[in-house]
Amino acid sequence: MIWPWRDRNRDVSWLKAGTLALMFAPAIWILHQLATEQFGPVPLGGLTYWSGLWATALLTLALAVTPAMAIFRLRRLILVRRMIGVTALCYTAAHIVIYFALRSFDFTHIAHEMATRASLIVATVSTLGLIALGATSLDAAVARIGARGWQRLHNTVYAVSALALVHYLLSPGIYPDQYLMSGLFAWLMAWRALDRRGLGADAIALALLAVAASLFTALLEAGWIWAYHGYEPIGTLANNLSLELGVAPAWKVLGLGLLIAAACAGRRAQRLKVPGLAARGSTDAHA
Repeated sequence: MIWPWRDRNRDVSWLKAGTLALMFAPAIWILHQLATEQFGPVPLGGLTYWSGLWATALLTLALAVTPAMAIFRLRRLILVRRMIGVTALCYTAAHIVIYFALRSFDFTHIAHEMATRASLIVATVSTLGLIALGATSLDAAVARIGARGWQRLHNTVYAVSALALVHYLLSPGIYPDQYLMSGLFAWLMAWRALDRRGLGADAIALALLAVAASLFTALLEAGWIWAYHGYEPIGTLANNLSLELGVAPAWKVLGLGLLIAAACAGRRAQRLKVPGLAARGSTDAHA
C-alpha cells in the first residue's frame, strides 16, 4: 500500500501532501459554518447544499488537471488527479448521507423522490457513475480491465460531470455558483476540442475560448432562469452589467479564461526569450 502523500517510489511527494491537505479545507470550512450557526434554522439544508457544491467543484477541478498539464507544462499534476477525483466521490457520499438525514432517513419517502424528481433521478445516475469510476481508479483495476477498456470507462467522467451539473441546475433555488460551474465545465469541454486540433496551448485560441465560455454562461443563466423560474431573460442579462448582486458568473468565467490565456502567452514569451538570450551569450563569447 502506498500512502496518499507518497509517490510510486514511496518517497514523500510535497505536491501530493499539499493537495491532500487542501482536500480537507472544504470540510473544515463547512464544519466551521455549522459550528458558528451560519446555516440558519435548518442547518441540514445548508450542509446538503454546500457538500453538494464542493463535490461538484472538486469534480470540475479534477477535469481541470489535464488542461493545466498541457497549458503550463505541469506534468507532475498527474500525480494528484486521481486524489481529487476520489475526494469528489467522498464529498458526494457525504452529500447523500446528509440528504438522507434531512429527510429523517425516511427511505420510503426518499425512494419516492428518487423515482419521481428529475433532479434526483439525474443525481442517482451521476452518483452510480462516479462510484464506478472511483472503484476502478486503482492500478489493479487498470491491469484487470486493460488500458484501453479502462480509458473508455473513465471517459464517462464527462457525462457523469454533466449530469452532476444538471442536478445542481435543477435545484429549487437560484444560485450563481450553478452557472459558474456550468461555464467552467463548458470551458473545459471546449478546451479538449481545441487541444485535439493542436490549439490547447495557443494564447489567442484560449482568449477566444474565454469569450465564448463567458457568453455561454450568460445565455445559459438567462435561458435557464427563464425556463425554470419564469424570469425574463433580458432582466437576467441586464444583471450581468450591474454589481448590485455581485460579480456575475459570466464575468468570472471571462476573467479566469483571460487570465489563463495571458499566463499561457507569458510562458510562451519566456520560452522564446531564453533561447534568444542563450544565442546572444554564445555570440558574445565567440566575439
